[in-house]
Amino acid sequence: MIRIDQDTQLEPVAEEMAPVFQRLVSENYAYLAEWLEWPRHCKTREAFSDFISAERRRAQQADGMSFAIIYRGLIVGMISFNAIYADLQRADIGYWLIQSYQGLGIMTRACQAMTEHAFAHLNVSKVQVSVAAENLPSRAVCERLGMQLEGVISHREKVGDRILSHAVYAAFIRDNLV
Repeated sequence: MIRIDQDTQLEPVAEEMAPVFQRLVSENYAYLAEWLEWPRHCKTREAFSDFISAERRRAQQADGMSFAIIYRGLIVGMISFNAIYADLQRADIGYWLIQSYQGLGIMTRACQAMTEHAFAHLNVSKVQVSVAAENLPSRAVCERLGMQLEGVISHREKVGDRILSHAVYAAFIRDNLV
């Protein structure tokens, strides 16, 4: 568990969270599916159980890990090390937050905590976040943290019937972000 403040913590995903994630994604499907492809393929409790099992294995292998974002006792989203590249000393962060909890600074604090965790415990010198270029709230999280915009990659991902470009942001251990 990573405690962020008195209201917010990150807990490694666990099997008992599967029905909560399934409900949250179902209730927020239209919003999440605007920017993310995976909600189209992960709709059942079983799909979330499979995802959680895979994430627990990845954590054991030290090549990724996912955390539930818990705000005032409620799961409100997820943040992950989508990849940990030991040889490159880089960790990639991905995240989602249900719409009704946006604008409270939760994701900014969660990304800050994950960045600090990566630098302190994962032997990385770079944390990278790749977000849809048009997803201004996600880009604002990176910008609030002082991450550097490394560039925009066109035609990076297909989400539904749209082809999205991605803005790639990075924080380096020497940037004193932690």
